[in-house]
Amino acid sequence: MRERINFIAAAFALTALTYGLGRFAYGLLLPHIQQDLSLSATAAGWIGGSAFATYCFGIVLAFAVGGQLGERRLAVLSGLTATSGLALVTIASSGWSLGAAIALAGLSTGLTSPPLAAAVAHCVEEAERPKANGAINAGTAAGIILSGLAVTAFPGGWRELYAVFAVIGAAVTVWLWFAMPAASGERRSGGLSVEGLTRPGVGGLCAGAFLMGAASTAIWTFGANILRSDLGFADGRIALAWSVLGAAGLLGAGTGLLTLRFRIGPVHRMASFVMALALIGLTAAPLAPMMAFGVMGLFGVAYIVSSGAFLLWGIALFSDRPDFGLGLPFLMVALGQTAGAPLFGIVLDAAGSGTALLSFAAIMASAAFWVPNAALTGEQEAARPGNMTSLPETPADCR
Repeated sequence: MRERINFIAAAFALTALTYGLGRFAYGLLLPHIQQDLSLSATAAGWIGGSAFATYCFGIVLAFAVGGQLGERRLAVLSGLTATSGLALVTIASSGWSLGAAIALAGLSTGLTSPPLAAAVAHCVEEAERPKANGAINAGTAAGIILSGLAVTAFPGGWRELYAVFAVIGAAVTVWLWFAMPAASGERRSGGLSVEGLTRPGVGGLCAGAFLMGAASTAIWTFGANILRSDLGFADGRIALAWSVLGAAGLLGAGTGLLTLRFRIGPVHRMASFVMALALIGLTAAPLAPMMAFGVMGLFGVAYIVSSGAFLLWGIALFSDRPDFGLGLPFLMVALGQTAGAPLFGIVLDAAGSGTALLSFAAIMASAAFWVPNAALTGEQEAARPGNMTSLPETPADCR
């Protein structure tokens, strides 16, 4: 039991590092980075999109080499990649060098989730896996909180902050080596047949995840810029709003419980509509600036719940390949973010923040129309507490 708790804690920390610090901290620190390096909104969007693009490559790479490296080595590689990318940001002197560093940090996020999902699958009892995966996924929120607090303590020093993040990354990477379980005794092949991608529900999963990812870049890449330019927030208030976003996101650790109670489809739909409402609310925030904190909190909890619902949706579809089941929706979210970040920057430059936010709210709302099908709902019913007839063999030890 102690080994499993240590593993889940280390996995939570890796998620906080790669997603919260390696990828999403860029949006928080963008106003100062943009000023120091003279970046346009369009250029900033392309740089943000590069992290999402390498995220896609990282997921594909994780599937390709995961069988040879095993969960522990792949997770450690993720930590090393994040640490290297964060360190390189500190010496970036142009948009090109910054883009390369942010892209490297983004690569780590693609390498993070598949090995963690595979480790949970053979280390945690089936009935407890939704809660474990939901808790690990909420690490993103913890990383966001940390970045917000760091900016509050050291406003304006983005290079120094990235150096601190790199040191944290090195410590988390060492922890992972000792906390991750040994390789599973049953190593699955890294490949997946084309027929597997035609399973009922895969198309809806991919469409919903892509749309959600695209629309979410309004906050993740440009949220801090909008708070500064439209609401006149200073660094302290922006960092506080970011911390509120992350703190609310921690509530997403209960996504597994929500889906067991209400099923994946309704939870996913609710989260999508709440995020759309948050984007609309941000357009009205200039009339009541304090409303921005509530808007950021709504978005934070809904995003973590949404990503957790996609995670569980994918794993339910691919119960025989939990690493792929988790990686596929996250890949589609990243593809959406790759397209969404530069698109939002273009609309922002051309038509202003109000038009951009309302347009992306519509995209977010459209994600809610894709829900799990009846076959998947049946699989989820079988996994509910009290219906344990389909449990597999006892999980391997986490040591």
